[in-house]
Amino acid sequence: AEPFSLFVKWLEAAIQHADIRDGNAMCLSTVDKDGLPHSRMVLLKDVEYGEDNLQDNKEGFVFYTNYDSAKGADIAENPAIALNFWWPPMHRQVRIEGRASKLSPEKSKKYFDTRDRASRLGAWASPQSNQIHGYDELISGFKKMEEKFDGKEVPLPPHWGGYIVNPTQVEFWQGSRSRLHMRIIYSRSALGGSKDTHAWDKRMLAP
Repeated sequence: AEPFSLFVKWLEAAIQHADIRDGNAMCLSTVDKDGLPHSRMVLLKDVEYGEDNLQDNKEGFVFYTNYDSAKGADIAENPAIALNFWWPPMHRQVRIEGRASKLSPEKSKKYFDTRDRASRLGAWASPQSNQIHGYDELISGFKKMEEKFDGKEVPLPPHWGGYIVNPTQVEFWQGSRSRLHMRIIYSRSALGGSKDTHAWDKRMLAP
C-alpha cells in the first residue's frame, strides 16, 4: 500500500550483502538557480515513516550536510530533488522524487552527537563547496577547531543539519536477464485528485 516498507527491506538486504559496500549510498540530484542539474553521492541516514510521521507529510528519507554547501544553496532555491539507489549485485535500483526540507535543530543535534569527534570538528572546520587555497588550509582550520573545543563538547554548527525528502514518487526496479525488468512505481494519490493526501497509487511500468 505504501513504498517505505518495501524500500526498507531492499535497503537492509543491500547493507547486509557481502558484495555491496555502503548500501545506504545514494545519488542526490538538485537543480541550481540557473536551472542546471547537479548530482553527488551522499549517505542515507534514516527513513521516517508510519503513523507518527503522517501528519504534515513528514514521512521521508533523511540525510545530513552543510547547509551552506552547493547542495544546500540549490535546495534553498529549489527544494525539488531526486534520489537514486543502485545496487548492482542485486540488480536493483530505486528512484525517488520529492521535496526536501530541513529537519528540526533538535533532530539534527541528536544525530550530530552520535558522530565521532573528528567528524564533528570537521563540520566546523570545512567551508564546504567554497574555494580553498590548498589542503593545508583545511588542516589548519581543523587544528584551530581542536584547540577551540579542547576539553569541551563539540556543539552543533548553525550551518549544519539534516534534510528530509518527502517523496511524491518512488520507483522500484528489479533487473532481469531477459530484459523484462520489473518496474513498480508509487505516486501520491493527491496528485490525481484524491482527498487522502497520505494514500499512494501503485502502478506497474513496462521496462
